[in-house]
Amino acid sequence: MITRRIFLGAAAASTAAVLPRLAFGQGRTAKIKAKDGTEFFVKDTGGSGRAVVMTHAWPLHADVWDYQAAQLAKAGYRVVTYDRRGFGRSGQPAVGYDFDSFADDLAEVIAQTGVRDAMLVGYSMGGGEVVRYFSRHNGRNVVKAGLVGAAAYYLLKAEDNPIGIDGGVFDGIKQGVQGDRKAYLGGLLKDVFLDSKRPASNPVTPDMINQTLAMAMLASPAATTACVDAFARTDFRGELGAVKVPTLVLHGTADIPVPLALAKATAAGIAQAKLIEYADASHGIVLTCDRVTRDLQAFLAS
Repeated sequence: MITRRIFLGAAAASTAAVLPRLAFGQGRTAKIKAKDGTEFFVKDTGGSGRAVVMTHAWPLHADVWDYQAAQLAKAGYRVVTYDRRGFGRSGQPAVGYDFDSFADDLAEVIAQTGVRDAMLVGYSMGGGEVVRYFSRHNGRNVVKAGLVGAAAYYLLKAEDNPIGIDGGVFDGIKQGVQGDRKAYLGGLLKDVFLDSKRPASNPVTPDMINQTLAMAMLASPAATTACVDAFARTDFRGELGAVKVPTLVLHGTADIPVPLALAKATAAGIAQAKLIEYADASHGIVLTCDRVTRDLQAFLAS
């Protein structure tokens, strides 16, 4: 049995700047092109099972989903992941770092890979892409949704959003990535994103931190900065009602970047949502909690 520890160990053993493409046998990679000419790096396990399309967290890329993709592919599902514009191995245009563009990019990935009746899963910032895809593209070819540690409500604290985060926090993040980006992101991933002091079924190790930092450093500095405003200041509250499919919301109760109160509000705004709380878990649950894979599989099979 391939455990996450073996999986991450194998990934960390590869060259840090060139992360493993796929951890499963029959997968393939491809480039597709958006309407503005931006190329996207896409990973597709293939197969005839139900498709699962997964969008990733800031400031990482598609490889953050490799463990889940491997397990879902083994269970017979077709898994499609891709690097967001400006991140990973996708193109790095000067513009387009807003959720209308991200949703349009997602629509191109779905259309050009030909998936039908898919489950669409968004992690962290990717949750906003999921919601905007439903409100802007009517959830075309999607029959289920998943939101994992998702920023899919409204992150910015305001008079009408007291559960949000103070804007000064996001200003500080932008300043950090515009300075010594590697040092800043290394600390942010270790202490906030993964919250390494937090107990986990897969404890945070130096290899895990190095792997996520290697992903982050492939991103364009401009995209890394611009996306902070995008995920912090985009208000999805009025769009949640557009998500009209069964939706699974997975969230750690100790999540720092996206507090649990926001996940509860997100689930309350989606008619067919089910919220599962991971006790004492951090924002990094995709890497630290094997339960994410089991819960996604159970929801897909339901």
